[in-house]
Amino acid sequence: MTPLGWYEPGTGVLHRAPAGAKFVVLLALATAVFALRSPWWLGGICVAVALGYVLGRISLRRCGQVVRSLGGLAAFLFLFQWWLLGLEPAVVACLRIVAALGAANLFTLTTRVGDVVSTVERVTRSERLGLLVGLTLRAITALSAIATEVREAAQARGAGRSVVAFAVPFLIRTLRHADELGEALAARGVGDE
Repeated sequence: MTPLGWYEPGTGVLHRAPAGAKFVVLLALATAVFALRSPWWLGGICVAVALGYVLGRISLRRCGQVVRSLGGLAAFLFLFQWWLLGLEPAVVACLRIVAALGAANLFTLTTRVGDVVSTVERVTRSERLGLLVGLTLRAITALSAIATEVREAAQARGAGRSVVAFAVPFLIRTLRHADELGEALAARGVGDE
């Protein structure tokens, strides 16, 4: 399991909400986040997203993983933006990223991939688009898992800081995964029409 994402079973209000409604709210929130320029409004949205984790009854362990992952990204982005643009633009950029990624992560934690696929198929009346969405979500999960495993293996070999020790095995395993996925789709007759 990767720190950012993927369904965590639960019975909270957000787990029971329809996938389509949650997706519409996520899109509206993302639009608002990138339209707003006020650090105060963006901070308020970050607080609302954090309350969503409480409402969704997400475990403290998972919340800690999210904070660590987003915290590192936010700290790097903040320092880089502060150096380039100044304090206020750095704060705004940071809050935008934290709010958007935090909300997207909350969506994936409280929504099954199958529910998202079913909603896409029902709304668009296209099984192919539903398959595409499902495969995309599964591919993100698989690539995140591969990256975590490769990083841990490189660290175990004492090559934790080596770009080559990460990039080469990651590329090989990613290509192997893509090949296996292509074979599985071909065996099921996808693309034969």
